[in-house]
Amino acid sequence: MGNVYFYGLTDFQAIATGAAVLASGGGGSYHDACAIVQQLADQGYTGTVQVQDYDGATNACVLAIMGSPDAADNLTLTAVQNSISNTVAVMQAYTGMQPGAFIPVEIGPINSLVPLIGAAMSGGSVWVVNGDGAGRAVPELPQTTFTAPTGPAPSPAVLASDASTLVAAEYAVLGSATASGIESLAGGVVGGFGGYSGIAMWPSNAGNQFALSGSYIPGTLEQARQLGLQLLQAVTPLSTQAVAAGIEEITGRTARAVVSNFYITSVTQSTSSASLDSGIIRLDNAQDPAQSTETHYLYNLNENLIMYSAASTTPDIIAPDSICYYSESTGRGFSNASDDLAQYFDAATGRSTGNMVSVIAVQTAPQLYNTPGVVASFAALLRNIGYAGGMPPA
Repeated sequence: MGNVYFYGLTDFQAIATGAAVLASGGGGSYHDACAIVQQLADQGYTGTVQVQDYDGATNACVLAIMGSPDAADNLTLTAVQNSISNTVAVMQAYTGMQPGAFIPVEIGPINSLVPLIGAAMSGGSVWVVNGDGAGRAVPELPQTTFTAPTGPAPSPAVLASDASTLVAAEYAVLGSATASGIESLAGGVVGGFGGYSGIAMWPSNAGNQFALSGSYIPGTLEQARQLGLQLLQAVTPLSTQAVAAGIEEITGRTARAVVSNFYITSVTQSTSSASLDSGIIRLDNAQDPAQSTETHYLYNLNENLIMYSAASTTPDIIAPDSICYYSESTGRGFSNASDDLAQYFDAATGRSTGNMVSVIAVQTAPQLYNTPGVVASFAALLRNIGYAGGMPPA
């Protein structure tokens, strides 16, 4: 069944750090993830969480935080714990299923931690699956491997707010035959909860022959941890080329530096009614864009979807390939959340802070690319932002 790991707080921090690179600009704020790990330490947590491959015999579900990273700005451990507690309680009451395992929906600074925190709250009765549904962060539920025909049904999907008690919580139980149906219904609910909520879905149990088996990408939590340890243990920030080589070695997916040591010189962001942050990031090879001789534009919907060079007629990188941030100035990755971008772009002055930014392209995980409907779902998102060209090969 593969290796069994026991992750403590040091591993939680490493996972958040690796995920901040691998998540393609999404999956929650790295700034908030670091604060949450520190708050967990301040609570006195000294335990470990068991992490392993899914055994095909344990009641399980996907567990995450859904919504706008900017709406969840300065997300706290208490908010995450309350969201988890309320969401899991409603899922259990509605289905009668006592979860014995959680799995991340995606790789991201927050959403890789959420199942680990949920398991830590259980006192050892819940473990975490070493894997996720994308090998990166994704804008919407249909862009995951859980949508495979052999995977579990997406409903019931439970969303719950971060109220301090279940009695005070707002929650919704959603039903649809498809992940796109759940996504459509959830957008309005999450907006009503303030822009983010806990979500539990894709239940896996005896009733569906433990259908989570084979419907996720294995090993990705450990991959994030290994990459994070490389970054955290480096005496000085690693080069962009070294990080790309590390990603390729750890994940087995082709990775290449597309731009190195550029500056973020413009950020345009807004939040939709479906609680998705959309934006355009401008990158220049000079801190003053007037002095720049090379410019690239990144378009995102929470996650980075496409990057163009102003000097080329074809895109630099197209999703579902990952468009990953790394900074040689800080030695860390980051997300499109405002509190992460603030280290690289000063919104008050509209100028770069002087911290350099690199972008690494990482090939799509084969299992994600080959899941029916996933590439078409990414293509639909890209058409919505004006790109109707070809998609990257497998």
